[in-house]
Amino acid sequence: MYPPPHHQSHDIEKMISVLKHFPLGMLVTAKDGKPFVTHIPFIYNETSKKLVAHLDRSNPQMGTLKDGAEVTVVFKGPDTYISPSIYTTPQLPTWNYIIVHVTGKLQLINEPEAIKQTMVDMTKFLEGKERNFILKQDDPRMERLIDYIQAFEIEITNWEGKFKLSQDKNSQDFENAKEELKRNSQKDVSIFIEEIYKKMT
Repeated sequence: MYPPPHHQSHDIEKMISVLKHFPLGMLVTAKDGKPFVTHIPFIYNETSKKLVAHLDRSNPQMGTLKDGAEVTVVFKGPDTYISPSIYTTPQLPTWNYIIVHVTGKLQLINEPEAIKQTMVDMTKFLEGKERNFILKQDDPRMERLIDYIQAFEIEITNWEGKFKLSQDKNSQDFENAKEELKRNSQKDVSIFIEEIYKKMT
């Protein structure tokens, strides 16, 4: 089994936490042996225990979205290179990461008011506690948009938590790796974003 058991998590609450903190998922489907991948935000419906999302109808991946189709969504948490220099014991270089794979059965949502409700719910979640913007069900802009998006939900059949966090090291090295992951997850992000934007102007 890969990754090794000590790098796997079966704690669904931890995996749901990854989904909530890193909602941009990678929707993976296939048709006639050809894979399709799209990066879109997902929300986890606490009541139905399902994932909910939307896809642009002009996306070629739409051809793979059928009721009952099995799909996988990958959620990527923080990751970083771990230098042996941070350990108290002799080690080799490695890469630590948090990844969650969710597999399930897809169900299309076609009723207009239900589609609008998924948009309202997603906006509410993504806006967070401050909620600087509130999307209302009767917003006329949604009426114009509704023909261009496909809402869907995924009934989850399998969870895979891949938490490679130096669990196999001693307690001090485990703590050192945690601090390295925290530090490198934030390092140089602002500079990188500035560089990318400059290249686009």
